[in-house]
Amino acid sequence: MTYASALPGQPRGGSIGGPATDRSFCVLAPNASPMTLDGTNTWIVAEPDSDLAVVIDPGPLDDAHLKDVIATAERAGRRIALTLLTHGHPDHAEGAARFAELTRTSVRALDPALRLGDEGLGLGDVITTGGLELRVVPTPGHTADSLSFHLPADGAVLTGDTVLGRGTTVVAHPDGRLGDYLDSLRRLRSLTVDDGVDTVLPGHGPVLNDARGVVEYYLAHRANRLAQVETAVEDGHRTPSEVVARVYADVDRSLWPAAELSVRAQLDYLREHGLI
Repeated sequence: MTYASALPGQPRGGSIGGPATDRSFCVLAPNASPMTLDGTNTWIVAEPDSDLAVVIDPGPLDDAHLKDVIATAERAGRRIALTLLTHGHPDHAEGAARFAELTRTSVRALDPALRLGDEGLGLGDVITTGGLELRVVPTPGHTADSLSFHLPADGAVLTGDTVLGRGTTVVAHPDGRLGDYLDSLRRLRSLTVDDGVDTVLPGHGPVLNDARGVVEYYLAHRANRLAQVETAVEDGHRTPSEVVARVYADVDRSLWPAAELSVRAQLDYLREHGLI
């Protein structure tokens, strides 16, 4: 998921988990790994005076974690009324069906295969559970079904794996496509410029307090990596594994398989645009 150790954007100090904004609270799943960082951030989102809450990304199929999310909401005097998914990767969505069973909620997602209930999610949809306003922002690229959720009252956006709290994300080829991902980053940048978004609530890692800085960094990072891949091909490195060994030589080898997914997406992008 990530193969960079840090990025600008003023990550919030302290431990990951707990209150992040007036309307958001993070429950960290116990699935830390090189690919998931500290673990999956499961988000409880609600209006301050509401007794209803929305949960975004229940996380892995871990009953203790799922019950902890429910108990956290209940301690705040809230009942979970809806479950949303940013995308279908197991570290975000594997526990969704069990969580829906425990909470008797529907699950809304872009991918019909992940939904429990009749309603999906798409561009222009606004979630209004318990008076909350969450705007659906399609952000494909990491995966084809990736979504972000704009929380305008807090000037925040929940990004799933599109933007992480630490490091950079994988374009998960072949489902993920680099052109889509770049468009999604530009869409997020427009939220920071035009809609007052200054906080990133990511799917992994700490909360980031400089949303525009982070997105600008991601765009610059992608442009730089793309140029490196193009140069590697020009120098005779033809296969994805050869390009990874050249471009990601300074990255922990345990993350090279993930890097190769992004390289495959980059090679496709360069071919589609006639650059190699």
